[in-house]
Amino acid sequence: MFTETGLPGEIEIAHAELEAVPNPATNRDYSIDLSYPEFTCKCPRTGYPDFAIINLSYVPGESICELKSFKLYLNRYRDRYAFHEAVTNQILDDFVRVIEPKEAEIVADWNPRGNLKTIVRASYSANRSSESRVSGHP
Repeated sequence: MFTETGLPGEIEIAHAELEAVPNPATNRDYSIDLSYPEFTCKCPRTGYPDFAIINLSYVPGESICELKSFKLYLNRYRDRYAFHEAVTNQILDDFVRVIEPKEAEIVADWNPRGNLKTIVRASYSANRSSESRVSGHP
C-alpha cells in the first residue's frame, strides 16, 4: 500500500497483520473483550466516512491476539469502501483464521447515518461442523 507521507504510523498500518501469541492460561476457558471506539471505513455508495465502535469478545484456544496488531489491523480499513455488514463479517473471518479462538463474537455499533442506527453482530464457534467454519480470505 502506498502512503503519501511515509510517516511511521502510516507505514505500520499499511503492513499490519493480526498476530497470534501463545495463550498463557490454556488450562481454563476465559473470555477476552476488546473494544475499539475509533473504527472508520468509507461508504461504498457515497464515499462518506462511516464510524463504529468495534467490540470483539472471544474465548481463546492455544493463542490470544496481540493487541497492537489488532489496533493496527483495524486501522487498515480507514480508506476502504465497505458496507457495514461486509466489514463486520470480514473482521471476524480474519480474526478466526489467525487467532483460532474457541468462540468469538463481534458487535459493530455504527454511528447513525440518515437517522438510521445499525448494529451488526456475528459469531463463531469452533464446535460447529466444518461446513460452517469461517474460510480464509486472500
